[in-house]
Amino acid sequence: MRRTRFLGALGAVATLALVAGCASGATDDTASEDATIAIGSLYEPTNLSNTQGGGQGVTEALTGNVYEGLYRLTDDGEVEPLLAEDAQVSDDGLTYTVTLRDDVTFHSGDPLTSADVKSSVEAVTAEDSVSARKSSFATIADIATPDDQTVVFTLSQRSISFLYNVSYVWIVNDEAGDITSTEDGTGPYTLDEWKKGSTLTLQRWDDYWGEAAKNAEVVYTYFTDATAENNALLTGEIDVITSVQSPDSLAQFEGDDYVISEGTSTTKELLAFNDRVAPFDNAQVRKAVYSAIDTAKLLDSIWGDYGTLIGSMVPPTDPWYEDLTAVNPYDVELSKDLLAQAGYADGFTFTLDTPSYDPHPAVAEFLQSQLAEVGITVEINTISADEWYTKVFKEQDFEATLQEHVNDRDVVWYGNPDFYWGYDDAQVQQWVSEAEQAETTDEQTALLKQVNEKIAEDAASVWLYLYPQLVVASSDLSGYPVNGLNSQFFAYDIVKS
Repeated sequence: MRRTRFLGALGAVATLALVAGCASGATDDTASEDATIAIGSLYEPTNLSNTQGGGQGVTEALTGNVYEGLYRLTDDGEVEPLLAEDAQVSDDGLTYTVTLRDDVTFHSGDPLTSADVKSSVEAVTAEDSVSARKSSFATIADIATPDDQTVVFTLSQRSISFLYNVSYVWIVNDEAGDITSTEDGTGPYTLDEWKKGSTLTLQRWDDYWGEAAKNAEVVYTYFTDATAENNALLTGEIDVITSVQSPDSLAQFEGDDYVISEGTSTTKELLAFNDRVAPFDNAQVRKAVYSAIDTAKLLDSIWGDYGTLIGSMVPPTDPWYEDLTAVNPYDVELSKDLLAQAGYADGFTFTLDTPSYDPHPAVAEFLQSQLAEVGITVEINTISADEWYTKVFKEQDFEATLQEHVNDRDVVWYGNPDFYWGYDDAQVQQWVSEAEQAETTDEQTALLKQVNEKIAEDAASVWLYLYPQLVVASSDLSGYPVNGLNSQFFAYDIVKS
């Protein structure tokens, strides 16, 4: 089996990933520009809008491919200009004057203007928006468009992450209307057809302002279970799997026909409590649950030699990472003592809302078995991704849930008491606010390390493990991403011999 590993320090990882792009395979000289790239995924969008609950799948398929931002988040987490030509920041950090590229048009033929940028940001901050990044733009006091190529953002307070946050905003034609089933972006592909429950097809756009995509067509094929997805790669129905769900499946891809790549991941598997409701409004109970779970055994049972244990919301690729795995150790007797101190010596029963796709059902059964040892009864309620979004994320009608959180730098959501898990700590909120207003990255890092430590001490959630990022592809493919940053999967550099 040929395997490329992208490990080590973040900078080294990023350089390797961006230069190599793939494990092995064809070069541009032998690649067909008319190739169709078939991508296998378990994450079908629920709709095509990233402000109306499209989910992880809409990011994977459309970000960078169909839609672009003023800035782009590269595979190593750096922010670089894309549709923005330049940005000037005032000395007080409250005014960002962005100059747009003048050679960009939307797929409909309309030119990119400052009005499109203004409406796109306002779509994220709108009352009916469900974008997870919505609160990140609460500091925007005004968006001015003095001319077609200039956007002026005025902030109510300094925001050190402003351009980073802006990189998440799709720039959509302000005349596009409802984009839950259609699109009008500026990216290297246009949407050809979405067959719900089956495939989503993108076509190379010949009028793209930048470097043309290296393939003619991309077809995302969606599967409801990992076995079917693996079989599709073995039979040639697809060319690449964006994220392998089980190490047990890797053996069948040994040999010269496939390449297995291990990249870096920002995806955290969480047992998320609803911290608003009893008994999970009690930190001792949450800590008791944490210490009843052998996370090392869980990681091994799900991922074998892959994946990483984490003790807080922060992956090692974030600047404010600390190893906090010892804060809530696996200790059954400690768990029982904490339960007794909290008034639950005889345990309690709770419902665990569990997404139906892998690996959540297996994780739920593991937790059910482990927590039974300390007298806690777990009733597993299996729900679809759509049900999870409505019941848990939107209506916050749950006691505890399993979910993977894919973004980097998302520890700040513990500073938002309105987020679905309802963690509400005034000190954490103050630190998050101060970190965003920091004048230097060192100040920001120091404050967010304090946030890490506090949410770990409070066991605000149980951070079960950090997913590995395993990509398996046909050996005649190259140019595909191997890192799992925020679920984005740029397809434009993929070539097939």
